[in-house]
Amino acid sequence: MAAPPKKFSSLQRVNELNTLTRAKYPIIYIVSWEERRIEDILRQVAHSRRKKLYDWTLTNGIMPLDVVQQEPIDPATRDPLAALDFVANSREAAIFVLKDFHPFLDTNRGGPDQAVIVRRLRDITNELKESRKTLIILSPILRFPSDLEKDITLLDYSLPTLDELETSLDRVVRSAREIAGVQIKMEGEERERVLKAARGLTCLEAENVFAKSLVMGRKLDLNIIIAEKEQLINRSQVLEYYESVEGFSFVGGLGLVKQWLRKRGMAFTEKARRFGLPEPKGLLLLGVQGAGKSLLAKAVASQWQLPLLRLDLGRVFSELVGSSEQNMRQALRLAENVAPCVLWLDEIEKGLAGSTGSGNSDAGTSARVFGSLLTWMQEKNSPVFVIGTANDISALPPEVLRKGRFDEIFFVDLPQLPERREIFVIHLARRGRDALNYDLNGLAVATEGFSGAEIEQVIIDGLYDAFENERDLTDQDLFTNIQDTVPLSKTMETKITALRQWARKHARPASAPPEPQPVIPAHNGLRQMELG
Repeated sequence: MAAPPKKFSSLQRVNELNTLTRAKYPIIYIVSWEERRIEDILRQVAHSRRKKLYDWTLTNGIMPLDVVQQEPIDPATRDPLAALDFVANSREAAIFVLKDFHPFLDTNRGGPDQAVIVRRLRDITNELKESRKTLIILSPILRFPSDLEKDITLLDYSLPTLDELETSLDRVVRSAREIAGVQIKMEGEERERVLKAARGLTCLEAENVFAKSLVMGRKLDLNIIIAEKEQLINRSQVLEYYESVEGFSFVGGLGLVKQWLRKRGMAFTEKARRFGLPEPKGLLLLGVQGAGKSLLAKAVASQWQLPLLRLDLGRVFSELVGSSEQNMRQALRLAENVAPCVLWLDEIEKGLAGSTGSGNSDAGTSARVFGSLLTWMQEKNSPVFVIGTANDISALPPEVLRKGRFDEIFFVDLPQLPERREIFVIHLARRGRDALNYDLNGLAVATEGFSGAEIEQVIIDGLYDAFENERDLTDQDLFTNIQDTVPLSKTMETKITALRQWARKHARPASAPPEPQPVIPAHNGLRQMELG
């Protein structure tokens, strides 16, 4: 396989193409959806190198790109083989751009004609090296046979750089001011956040969403820009886009990990880079089921105003040989394209199950996919904050726990007394109840050993009881359902005890140590039920 496409800033793209044409690289393959943006770059290159600029399409044939009036040179050049002959016979110093030429290079799907075209490309390679001509293939899809991999240089211009997005932003803001009289004032950091929110969009997509935001609210709204990225994710078979609207205020307890995350909330800015801070890599949340790990992952994205992507490791694996590895590469590349973002690996131990011993069952596919993920986590330079959650430490490959994969490992234990009280307040308020009308202290004491998910379910079950009896929710409804619930901490007591012992030496606590609490007598309703 050829080396992966290179990525450049806007100025570097012009300079790199200048260098490649001066060095007489014969065939350059540019990956991009935006022909207009690439044409602008190529015009700069052609002007600086004093070369003519031509493009080819299947509909028009070869036409000049550097003149106002574009007329086809010869309609017969619509045939791809005739176009290559024209390039080979031309005596001009020129750059020839073949648009959407990739279908004619796919010898696996084509017939004899594709094979002839590939052979013709190889024939003219030396001719191009001996001339002042450069052949450029421009396509949104990277596809060519192995026959050409030594003759082709790949450049990935699929997405615009931040300065190209800034040009698009200025164009939209200027148009809004001239046409609608909308005045947009953005400070440096606010402008930076808007541009970074638009990363992963093409210039056209970015201009559309900037205009949409101005029309809807007469300002540039980060939430509208981020939501536009949902369209990118929806086209993926492996990544899922989550629209999280709940910040840390909707997560009960977990004060230490919240504090750790708040410190890193501004670490994706250029100000942080200038200060010397690296972009945070991520964190691993280990703990009891239902203790709030997934809820915290969702809250981080909302708190930081970043897109939340969930990587479904189960969808990565495909029946086709080689497809699983390709699925993983595409998912990770898409996450980098929409960065900065939060990438959520939920129940990571289940998705990676068998990765260390799967060589006999799936030809090592799981191990290769797992290795690709770990290497990417270790080496990535893009601002993708990875949050992994896991319930079973024994099923987690030891490589995941190595420093460098995650910035920190936190253990999420069952909520303590004040945290349980906070969880009751949050879930009662979410269901339209004033928490002050309920015996919060008594409820918190009675739910010793309950997870946050189990407390939420107690409230839901109590609401069902109240609704059936056509009255509002009462303390008695809640205490009754507490009495009827057997928490996971009892049914899996041995496993949870072992997990806590492991976490004492290998992970940071997500919550502060419990403070001495005064003894609060149990609620009368619960005591009466016990005596009865």
